Amino acid sequence: MTHPLRWAPGSNQRTLNPEGPVQGEPGAPEDPAQGLVWRSIVEHIDTPGYEDKWVTVLEYPRGVLSTHPWSLQGGSAPQISKRLSQIARLLERRVEQIGFSAITAEDDAFFADNAFMRRKGIECSRTMVEGIDVRDFQAWSDTATVFPYDTNFVHLDFDRRDLHFWPLRRVMQLRKRFGRPVEELQSHYWWEFGELYPAKLRGQFRIAFAFVATHNHFVLDRGGKVFKQSAPVIKLPEGASEDEHLELLGVLNSSTACFWLKQNSHDKGNGGIGGGIASEAWERFFEYTGTTLKDFPLPAGSVLERARRVDQLAQELAAVEPAALLEGSSPSAELFARGEAEWERIRGLMIAEQEELDWQVYHLYGFTDSDLSLPVGEVPGIALGERAFEIHLARRVQAGEAETAWFDRHRSTPVTEIPAHLPAGYRDAVQRRLDLIAKDRSLELLERPEYKRRWSSVPWADRVRSALESWILDRLETPELWKDPNGYPQPQSIRHLAAKVETAPQLAGVAEALELWSSKRQAGVLTNLVALLQDEAVPYLAALRLKDSGLRKFAEWQVTWDAQRAEDRGEITTAQVPVPPKYTSADFRKASYWQARGKLDVPKERFISYPGASGPDDPTTMLGWAGWDHAEQGIALVSLYDDRKDDTDPAQLVPLVAGLAELMPWIRQWHSGMDAHSGIDWADYLAGQLTSLAERSGVAIADLSAWRPAPATRGRKRVAAAATTPDKES
Repeated sequence: MTHPLRWAPGSNQRTLNPEGPVQGEPGAPEDPAQGLVWRSIVEHIDTPGYEDKWVTVLEYPRGVLSTHPWSLQGGSAPQISKRLSQIARLLERRVEQIGFSAITAEDDAFFADNAFMRRKGIECSRTMVEGIDVRDFQAWSDTATVFPYDTNFVHLDFDRRDLHFWPLRRVMQLRKRFGRPVEELQSHYWWEFGELYPAKLRGQFRIAFAFVATHNHFVLDRGGKVFKQSAPVIKLPEGASEDEHLELLGVLNSSTACFWLKQNSHDKGNGGIGGGIASEAWERFFEYTGTTLKDFPLPAGSVLERARRVDQLAQELAAVEPAALLEGSSPSAELFARGEAEWERIRGLMIAEQEELDWQVYHLYGFTDSDLSLPVGEVPGIALGERAFEIHLARRVQAGEAETAWFDRHRSTPVTEIPAHLPAGYRDAVQRRLDLIAKDRSLELLERPEYKRRWSSVPWADRVRSALESWILDRLETPELWKDPNGYPQPQSIRHLAAKVETAPQLAGVAEALELWSSKRQAGVLTNLVALLQDEAVPYLAALRLKDSGLRKFAEWQVTWDAQRAEDRGEITTAQVPVPPKYTSADFRKASYWQARGKLDVPKERFISYPGASGPDDPTTMLGWAGWDHAEQGIALVSLYDDRKDDTDPAQLVPLVAGLAELMPWIRQWHSGMDAHSGIDWADYLAGQLTSLAERSGVAIADLSAWRPAPATRGRKRVAAAATTPDKES
């Protein structure tokens, strides 16, 4: 059981905690009525003051329970809470603001990645940090946001704003800011964030934290990022130094702070990691709010030097992440092997210093008579599983007193003895801590997994593969690779792209990187490219990416866009522009299309796919670059039609013509008039091409939108078969 049982005999409230000073049932009993926890409840429920390893029976005056928060954990929790509550120095006296710094009110319109920002030519962007990105003294995010403000946080009429935001204008106008649509706010432009609080982002330093997490995660930010509402910000008074921030950071990241936060924060329920059921206390999520945090009691002493050490190690750790390694070096097995060894070394030091931080903070709050922490920078690196509380837990598991997934979940090895490879002085310190855990009820509680840093991480091999994938794809997006000798857009099949990997100077190192990325040894460039690119492209035509439900919504979006054009011409008012519906995953033909486009169908994919356009002798997918503008996409479709017209039935080329028809409203909107570079009016030229190709295909332009692909068959696709065929050219 997770929550205490309670009832009211007379004027007092009796609470019985089935977790007790240790934890719950060690395993599922064959007969629940004979379970150890339940038998202890039955036998001792009328004995206030009773405590064993399963339950604690306490009796409180009603007044204690008349205000929130309650501390009903049992064991020594009330004593710890009482000690902390007697500290008068609260966080709110040290800070200027705590709370959200930015809320877009429509994340899909603003969020993408840096590759998208480069592809679309959007220069006003920043890294966007979400709560899940704030972990273990770091705030690492690969999410970028369009940031329509200058360095003084004044809104920008930025270049390319319309190209990105215009199709989303009606949806963005109706975002709510404090209950009112943005379009009703005189001082607010429709392309701005829903809410932005510049004071929390000004200056060099701020502390961000995870709003919802299993444990406490605080990080020092040194500027340049934006924080989503899931990562609130603590802002100290103007002029506060880095040291003042670090001093606070250390205490907030301690196990004592985690205990206090969980005692005073909202338990989000029994949803566990990855959406499962939280069967253990350490995997339950809590909501950590600024309102709660302002009442956090601060000790009188300082952990500045320790916090500075851990923060420095965190920066060093970030520098050896696989993605960081690739910023200055070409990929190689040796590079990643050295990086992994260094990463393990640095993280081992961080784990050890965090342990010292926890024990140093115990003394600052009076839980130990003396400071039992070792000098800063003089502790050896340790592995997960070697911390004092983990050794204590492993011993209990070995004795049959506990069951836990802690070690398996964190890929650590339980040890019941202090590792002999550690220095003698450190082993002595660990033994002193084990002795205290065994005899001091407060420290035994604070040294439980639910309050100790988890140091959870994605396996190194997975991070390497992800970094390699981004590194390769970034190079495949080189614009020059997608132009013909005359500088016009040139679609190409994956087979042709594989040939360029072998010869193009812009793709130097990609063949080797593909081999490192691939789960199949010596598969060849072509096979690896097919596997890499299978989820990186979205078809050029709505009928190829959307199901019927999605196409009905797409038709409504087209009506909205036509109305917006009429509004821009002054023919109708904003209120007359209909609001289009949002998409769901069920509207898309493939999960990867939904992942790339989202509920607003924003084209964030890297490549455009042209199914069936590669020709009879090439089974690999034809691709284009998603960085092309609408006119370039139209030119690419005409080029593909021209390439296929002599060896393909015109009926099979109808979708290419339909794709051009679908683009024409955008081409007319953005590319009417003489192009300075080519001397061509692309809107007129491509409109003429559409007329000609529609006639050749035997389908009226008005009927092209009705084209649908044939129903999928169960047979094995030719492209899938090609993916398993070794590339003879590589």
